[in-house]
Amino acid sequence: DGPVKRARLVQVGDEIRLRQGPYEYRITVHSLNPRRGPASEAAAMYLESEESRAARETLAIQLKSVAPLFRPDQGRPTKRDRRQIERFKRGR
Repeated sequence: DGPVKRARLVQVGDEIRLRQGPYEYRITVHSLNPRRGPASEAAAMYLESEESRAARETLAIQLKSVAPLFRPDQGRPTKRDRRQIERFKRGR
């Protein structure tokens, strides 16, 4: 079927693939609600496949083990850091 718009109507029995960042969910629609409601009600209307859940958990473990290698930047240097950088550049 290919990519679809978010507003596409779904039917009971439809299998949907969702991507959130590096994670992919494969869910099957079991029932529909005629009105928009809370997430807790929506979660009861679909079921994620076991293969999808296992793949997502495996990916989460892999990302956690790699995470220490990729630290985010510490942001801008503080005033104290800038003074130390200047002292280092001048050779003191």
